[in-house]
Amino acid sequence: MQNLFETHVYNEVLERMNQLTHHSERRWGKMEVAQMLAHCKAAFTVPLSEKPMKRSFVGILVGWAVKSQLYSDKPWRHNLPTAPNFVIKDKRSFDIEKQALCGLVHDFHNKGPEKVGLYPHPMFGSFTKEQWGQSMYKHLDHHLRQFGV
Repeated sequence: MQNLFETHVYNEVLERMNQLTHHSERRWGKMEVAQMLAHCKAAFTVPLSEKPMKRSFVGILVGWAVKSQLYSDKPWRHNLPTAPNFVIKDKRSFDIEKQALCGLVHDFHNKGPEKVGLYPHPMFGSFTKEQWGQSMYKHLDHHLRQFGV
């Protein structure tokens, strides 16, 4: 499984992100490209958080059952449900969202496994450092493939 803490994986993700344009078309789902970037940006707030986030009731009940899919080699299905706080419905600026997401990906990679994911995920609970790197790569990969890059 690819890991966003690895330099070659980080560089590959940035190259793919740079292939996105204002006109990139989704292959599935409802989000436009700028909304997808904002959605991914929101996801990075979890491992980069400097304080714990409240665990969701649903996450406590079922998060453990699907957690291993976040960092396995098996690709995610299309049109998976999204946690309400990560749904982006409003119009977003492609350039602003892309720049911000690139900055968060950079921060995640450069802080490294010892300084990210300090607290449990609000839906899926605790991850090892390796699982944080794998799951964040897999989330980005899923959405980059959604837009053909």
